[in-house]
Amino acid sequence: MSGVYDEIASMEESTDSFWEVGNYKRAVKRIDDGHRLCNDLMSCVQERAKMEKAYAQQLTDWSKRWRQLIDKGPQYGTVERAWAAVMTEAEKVSDLHQDVKNALVNDDIEKVKNWQKDSYHKQMMGGFKETKEAEEGFKKAQKPWAKKLKELEAAKKSYHLACKEEKLASTREANSKAECNVTAEQQKRMTEKVDKCKQDSLKAKEKYEKALDELSKMTPQYMESMGTVFDQCQQFEEKRLSFLREVLLDVKRHLNLTQTQSYSTVYRDLERTITSASPQEDLQWFSSNHGPAMHMNWPQFEEYNPELSHMISKREKLKKGSDGVMLTYATSTAENTHSGDRASVSSSEKQQASTEWSDEDHSAPTSANDTNGGGPNPFEEDSVKGVRVRALYDYDGQEQDELTFKSGEELTKLEDEDEQGWCKGRLDTGQLGLYPANYVEPV
Repeated sequence: MSGVYDEIASMEESTDSFWEVGNYKRAVKRIDDGHRLCNDLMSCVQERAKMEKAYAQQLTDWSKRWRQLIDKGPQYGTVERAWAAVMTEAEKVSDLHQDVKNALVNDDIEKVKNWQKDSYHKQMMGGFKETKEAEEGFKKAQKPWAKKLKELEAAKKSYHLACKEEKLASTREANSKAECNVTAEQQKRMTEKVDKCKQDSLKAKEKYEKALDELSKMTPQYMESMGTVFDQCQQFEEKRLSFLREVLLDVKRHLNLTQTQSYSTVYRDLERTITSASPQEDLQWFSSNHGPAMHMNWPQFEEYNPELSHMISKREKLKKGSDGVMLTYATSTAENTHSGDRASVSSSEKQQASTEWSDEDHSAPTSANDTNGGGPNPFEEDSVKGVRVRALYDYDGQEQDELTFKSGEELTKLEDEDEQGWCKGRLDTGQLGLYPANYVEPV
């Protein structure tokens, strides 16, 4: 027998090599993937731009709401300015993040879109010109070698089949010699069969070796042609990778606010404003406007004066008024005390005249109405229904004439906000009193 057929040896493992017929398709698919990745990058940057826009809007809304609360709240002086500077920081940072959003959309996304349009050219029948060119290039380079490979596979199959037939014929001949009932003629035919199979096996082997030799001679040219097309694909992919790297660096530059001069300036200004706050200066201001350092016309000995006596009598008459008179007096007092720098005051300061007159007789509502020009008592239930409002925050009344309520609780606003930021209202329990106007919102 010229060759021994080994079934195990004939089973070749299939490889996933680029050089296998058709495996170039992964290099071709990479071109289509590059176009899709450009779309993915634009979607990624677009989502980040939306986040930047939303954050900028949140900062603006937060700054606006808290600036109003600070302006109307009890904080005063340089510390109030420092607190308000945090709101200024938010507004400036909001502008910077809006700039980031604009840069991502107008610069980075547009840059990717234009490059994609210039690099990938769509065909009328679908697909991209670059993909088709790569596909055709690989097919042309692989076609001759693939044809020879097919011939080689056929020759190998024929040779292995001939070896199998030879082995089977030899086995039958050997078995017939051990059998007594096999005639000489039958034995002769079996021997001739073995000789014929050996000749067929030799011919198939020669054909197989010839096909393998021809394929081996074509392989260098095949590798060179395939390599040329693959290098062209590599060059195209290198341009895409380099471009995406460049775009990502642009995105990083736009996102990195720490490298922006205006961003650093925002926090330098904020730190300067906060560190310039002076508790001693604020304490001195409060003492001068609401404390012992205020001017006082202390009582002095006065000679009898008919006109002066008339003024004293009028003052005593005012003392007999009701709560409405007290509020009128309190408003006047509060206005006089704000002749200096602007500062917020608490409800007890706004109503200090009311507490001073709280021990007076309140049993003469008619007199009080007369003194007030016939106006109603502000703490008596109005005939007007009022406006329903809802509390935004918890508030604990600091004085007897202030309301206490929880966040989310509804009450009735009876009078509009006064110059000092206070409203008169009524709880559902019927209690009347004052509350900060910025602590509620209309229902």
